[in-house]
Amino acid sequence: MIAIIDYDVGNIKSVCNALDKIDLPWILTRDPEKIKSAKGIILPGVGAFEDAMQSLIDHNLVSLLQEEILRDKPFLGICLGMQLLYQRSFENGEFEGLGALTGDVIPFKTKLKVPHMGWNSLTISEDFRDHPIVKNTKNDDYVYFVHSYYVDGLQEETIASCTYDNTFSALVGRGNLLGMQFHPEKSGDTGLQLLQSFKEMII
Repeated sequence: MIAIIDYDVGNIKSVCNALDKIDLPWILTRDPEKIKSAKGIILPGVGAFEDAMQSLIDHNLVSLLQEEILRDKPFLGICLGMQLLYQRSFENGEFEGLGALTGDVIPFKTKLKVPHMGWNSLTISEDFRDHPIVKNTKNDDYVYFVHSYYVDGLQEETIASCTYDNTFSALVGRGNLLGMQFHPEKSGDTGLQLLQSFKEMII
């Protein structure tokens, strides 16, 4: 059983449906004991960084999630959930994140349409070609994005990048901690395969 963090932010239904398709049992919860006992954690997220962090604070989830990440339990942040893993966001101000990864979340500076919305391809780093999360994913596989902010610069934990005028981290990982800037639950067969690979890191 994995825990999907219920903090009133996120496209929960589509995540749950995708997990059902790969037969990965889940529970939607903010209960500390259920989160601690889960074999893995998904932190979804849609909306504003400040609101999401405040919701985590209001539900007393910040220190709990930080502790679970330190335990190296399989943990996946999706879209805004990935951004929350970093130190700071400059979305309409400056706000602290969970600080599990080093870096800042910044707005797109581009003449292209923002938000970056739609299908775009992944470029997998050669350094991570053998990472279990991308073992069945290829360069140029397409995934679905909806975001106006991204993590500044390619990080040492960047497993795969994407280019939308700027080149940015699309999939990051450190140990069992993973973040996907795109929505795997909306990314067709490629997204389901990535979630399947996450499942195989748990079982």
